Amino acid sequence: MDMSLSASLTQVLRLDDASQVGHARRVVQKLAEQQGFDAADAGRAALVATELASNVLKHAARGELHLRVLAHGGQPGIELLTVDRGHGFDLANCLIDGYSTGGTQGIGLGAVSRLAQVFDVHTDAHGSVVLARVYKGGTAKDIRLGVSQHSLHDDPACGDTWHVTLGEQRVSALLIDGLGHGEEAERAAKAGAQAFAQSPFSAPQYLLGELHQAMNGTRGGAVAIAQYEGARDSIAFIGIGNIGATLVGGERPRGLASHPGIVGGQYRKGQVFDYAHVRGNLLIMFSDGLQSRWNLQAYPGLVLRHPAVIAAVLHRDFCRGRDDVTVLVLDLETVHA
Repeated sequence: MDMSLSASLTQVLRLDDASQVGHARRVVQKLAEQQGFDAADAGRAALVATELASNVLKHAARGELHLRVLAHGGQPGIELLTVDRGHGFDLANCLIDGYSTGGTQGIGLGAVSRLAQVFDVHTDAHGSVVLARVYKGGTAKDIRLGVSQHSLHDDPACGDTWHVTLGEQRVSALLIDGLGHGEEAERAAKAGAQAFAQSPFSAPQYLLGELHQAMNGTRGGAVAIAQYEGARDSIAFIGIGNIGATLVGGERPRGLASHPGIVGGQYRKGQVFDYAHVRGNLLIMFSDGLQSRWNLQAYPGLVLRHPAVIAAVLHRDFCRGRDDVTVLVLDLETVHA
C-alpha cells in the first residue's frame, strides 16, 4: 500500500538562555500529547528536548530547536533537531552518560540516543546539527526523508509545499513554490499539491497538466516532480520555474533540468528528463529561498548522515532569508528498504 507524506512547517524555538530549556521541554511535551502520545512517551520526548537544548547552550551558547510532526505509516512522531553555529563538540564525550552541565539530569546524548528511535549528529567547525525522532509507542519504521520548511518571518501561511508518496519500489516527490509568499502563495501551492496527491504516479507530463489546471486562477508557481522507479533504477524529472533539484551520490552531483515558466500561469513546454543509475543517491529538491551554490563535499561525512540532518545543515548555511524556503532530501535507498 502506498504511503503519502504531506507538508508540515518546521517550528523553530530560539535557544540562547537557560530559561528556554524549560520552555522547549514544555512545548515538546504538549506537542507529543497533541499527537496522542501517552504520559510515558510524552515524558520521553520532553526529556529528549531538555538534553538537546542543554547541549546547545553548553557547546555553542546559542542555537535553535527545530520541531516537526511526523506521520510515517500512520505512526505519529516528533522530529527534534538542534541547530547551531558553534565550533563543534567532541561527540564521543557527549555520548557518555553524566557528561552534562548544571540544570540538566546529566544523562548525556548517549541516553538521548537510547530514548529516541532515530538519532544522528553532524558536528564540525561550521556548527552542529543533532537529530532525534521520537515515535508514539516507541516503535516505528523510519523513512529516510528530511524536510526543512520555513515561512518568511514565521508567517502562519507558507507559499512552499511538498508531497511525497512511497510505493513498492517507487517514489514520487513534489515541490511547489507559490509565487511570492503569504496566503495567496499558499493557496496556489496547496491547489497544486491536492491535484498531485490524487494520482502521484501518473505520467509526469500528465501530472504537470493536472497541476496547471488546478493552479489556474491562483498566482501559480514553480513546480518540480521527481519519480523514481526502482525496477529501472532511474528518475523521471519534470520542472517548471526555479525549483532546484540535485542527485548526490555518484562521482559528481547531477543537477536536474527545469524549463522557465509559471504553472497555473504560462509556460512554453514541460519536458521529462530521465536520469539512470541513481540507486543509493540522495535526491535533494529546494525552493529558491535556498541559495544554489552549496556543495556537500565541503562538509566531510555529511552525505552519510540522515537526510533530516542534511536538510537542516543546508537551511542553516544557505537560506537567503527573504522568502519562504523548503529543502527536501530523500535517500533513494529508502525505496528498497
